[in-house]
Amino acid sequence: MQPQGPRTAFALPPRPRTWGAAIGLGLMLAACGDGGGGGGGSAFLPSSPPAAAPAPDDTPAPASPPPAAPTVDCAALAGRSLPASAIALPTGGATVATAVAVSASDPANTLGDYCQVRGSIQPVDASAQAIQFAVNLPLAWNGKTIQFGGGGFNGRLIDGTEPVRFGPPDQAAPLAMGYATYGDDSGHQSSSITDGRFATNDEQLANYGGLTLKKTRDVAQALVLAYYGRKPTKAYFLGTSTGGRDALAYIQRWPADYDGVIANEPALNYSGTRLSNVAVGRALYANGGAGWMNVAKTLLVQRTVLQACDRLDGAADSIVSNVESCRQLNSAILASLRCPGGTDAGDSCLSDAQLATVRTIESPLDFSSYTLANGVTRAGGYNLLEGALVAGPYTTRDLGTRAVPGNPATSADANMYVTGDQWVKFFVTRDAAFDTLTFDPLAPGAFTSRVTTVSALTDATDANLAPFFAHGGKLIMLHGLADEVISPNSTIDYYNRVVATVGAASAVQSLRFYTVPGMGHGTGVFIPGWDSLSALEAWVEKGLAPATPVAMDTVAGTYGRTRPLCQFPAWPKYRGSGSLDAAVNYSCVTEVGDPLACQYLPASATTYKGGNMAGEELRVQIDPATLGYTVTIDASSQRAVGTQRSGTLVPQGQCSYTSGEGGALFTFAPGGVLSGGVTRAAGGGFASLVAFQTTFDNRATPTVFNPVAAISNAAGVQQAGSGAATGYAGAVRLRNAGTFQYCRDATTGGFMVYDANCTQTEKGYLAFNTTRGAFDVYTTSPTGGATTTGGTLSGSMVIGLVGGAAVPLHLVRDASGNVGMRVHATQQSLIAGTADGSYIAASSNGDNRDAAIAGTSLQLGSASATMVFDTPVPGVATAGTGRPGKLIYNSGVFAFVADPGANAALELGVRH
Repeated sequence: MQPQGPRTAFALPPRPRTWGAAIGLGLMLAACGDGGGGGGGSAFLPSSPPAAAPAPDDTPAPASPPPAAPTVDCAALAGRSLPASAIALPTGGATVATAVAVSASDPANTLGDYCQVRGSIQPVDASAQAIQFAVNLPLAWNGKTIQFGGGGFNGRLIDGTEPVRFGPPDQAAPLAMGYATYGDDSGHQSSSITDGRFATNDEQLANYGGLTLKKTRDVAQALVLAYYGRKPTKAYFLGTSTGGRDALAYIQRWPADYDGVIANEPALNYSGTRLSNVAVGRALYANGGAGWMNVAKTLLVQRTVLQACDRLDGAADSIVSNVESCRQLNSAILASLRCPGGTDAGDSCLSDAQLATVRTIESPLDFSSYTLANGVTRAGGYNLLEGALVAGPYTTRDLGTRAVPGNPATSADANMYVTGDQWVKFFVTRDAAFDTLTFDPLAPGAFTSRVTTVSALTDATDANLAPFFAHGGKLIMLHGLADEVISPNSTIDYYNRVVATVGAASAVQSLRFYTVPGMGHGTGVFIPGWDSLSALEAWVEKGLAPATPVAMDTVAGTYGRTRPLCQFPAWPKYRGSGSLDAAVNYSCVTEVGDPLACQYLPASATTYKGGNMAGEELRVQIDPATLGYTVTIDASSQRAVGTQRSGTLVPQGQCSYTSGEGGALFTFAPGGVLSGGVTRAAGGGFASLVAFQTTFDNRATPTVFNPVAAISNAAGVQQAGSGAATGYAGAVRLRNAGTFQYCRDATTGGFMVYDANCTQTEKGYLAFNTTRGAFDVYTTSPTGGATTTGGTLSGSMVIGLVGGAAVPLHLVRDASGNVGMRVHATQQSLIAGTADGSYIAASSNGDNRDAAIAGTSLQLGSASATMVFDTPVPGVATAGTGRPGKLIYNSGVFAFVADPGANAALELGVRH
């Protein structure tokens, strides 16, 4: 079927200079009826003199107190009609089918007392379906109205009883708050919002494109006047997705009708979105589905992105907030996903055809041979490589379950392609049997003019919002940066065009655009809840412009955490300390920079001194110019002193680098701390290490330990021969003379309040070794007093200085073959929040994982637990079910000793 142009009657009307006169005329015509129900001569309005028409600039009437009561009974509205002449656009008139008084005491009614009006607006084309509308008129009216936009391909009645989308979870619906509310079904009826068959009728398509909104608004305003005897003081429009497009389309075409608008995740570049959907389908299903990805491969992409980009905002919280820096890693991420030779080798990698699909989903669609409405030449891509989710538990909108799609596409096929297929079949070709995979979005051929015609009917991309702003109109836009249905990049493009068109000064006065990391299309790992309606009202009615609101996460697993709602292009960056779940610990920033840069990487070649969990004392030399590293063993019971391991670090972002040490991840942390690993002396994997740029020594005479002397908790790991690693927990005192004493609880063998008379004890002293730059540890008799002579050499100690604070690292290598590491942290109260932050943790098993501490919450890899602080002793936090164990913290370093039976005896983390 060849493309057809719409009938002239349903082409978009030119932007009117004012609708005041037309509306005023409509009200006068409506008032001419007898006020009763029945035929076309009846009217919505009472037979009293009509209200005066607005002035040419459509200045709203002054605000006045809500009426004490409606002027007519609700039931009296039933059967009334409004002539076509009272509606600004061509229709066959409107009729109220039912008007029912709903009582606040009715079962399950939470909306208060109101008059529920339902009716229809008749089409001009007898073959077109009527517009079904809903109007709700509260008994206690606040003098304001709200129109709600639709969703998807519509076809379902938006009845105006819903709550504000992305509002606070406990917020009442606007109707319950006293607003008169209304909505419609966009002029056709269907059981599915992905059913595009209605678009084969010109009037139905034009209605869906936005004309139904104006028609319903005129009818609703007449009903408000008929019921209350006066016009509203303020009128608002709220919409999400297609409804967001509706909101923008309305103020672009009829700028004087609304005072304030909220457009969430708007499908404004409607035709561009559908063309992009088709492009994705062609990538997925070309060559027999060579580019199609199953759920396992899709999840692989998402996990790889999260691993690379989660920490770019400073917080390991499963939210990619620094989207633009993450975008700079696209090439590296794709390269890491490629199967050897580019041939499909299973679910652990992607073939070249599948990588091409990812690029198609990610990349914008640029039109060079034609333009869409309002000069648009681009459709934004989806942020699949920056945190958008198209598989997994957070969304049902996946890439389908089969490599060869149906015709028509069904729910077994990629969600993106289903809507694109419907659009091509019914909006453009009007051929239900058309094979959409043969349709080239960049070169539609004979259908090019039809695409541009449909674009003019349905897109909301007119950037000249000056007429809306000129009468005081305010606009709030919100879009999730992980939206998997409507590209946030198209909304960003539109916002930038608006600013360029109206000027930055005007945009600041009248427009707010918030972007939300982690938020999909009503899905994702962060779904915001915030009082946007109150913010809009305060702006419109009191001149209080919204700044940086706080949004609460409404996702079940992370419910209640908060983030600042940042104005584009800013994004929420973690400040580096405090709860990861509290908005106060984030700043809205606009920095992008090099995502692989590390502020803690030394400026010149630097040596770090420390040790590993195998008890080996070592040095790590780092050359920041080449990212070369060399680990030198200074003392060990397992390999020769002087053994070296060298390699090159590869940046991964957030100061973390891969290495050649059996999978060890090197991380540079504040205060000159380095964590990493070195390939074990025997066996696979690596031994986790920690080292310091600055360490304490007492080369001066006399030797003193006063600056580092303390009573501390000690947490670590130890291993005898080839036996399994076990955790170590206890108390330790390091005295001014350099003597030390460990104590362990006689019953539990764990932490205790230090007691010089403890029964499970180790004693000894430290002596600085100037050759190695570390302290030799000598163990003396566990009985008797402290001594600084004799004893048995049993290891070494490196005392790191981090911001002036001492972080002792005891490396055990005793005569009985025990090896291990113990970290000290002073035995004083550990307050919840002190250790908050994002960490890279390395375990005694020789692996790495992300970790986070937020108040009483501990996250270690995929395990999480709640902690109780200063239990069993001051300075120790005890974690419960999920990851049982005990944690100590010292200057950005934590040591977590797992309860017996856990996967790893010790987890050592550094805050980055």
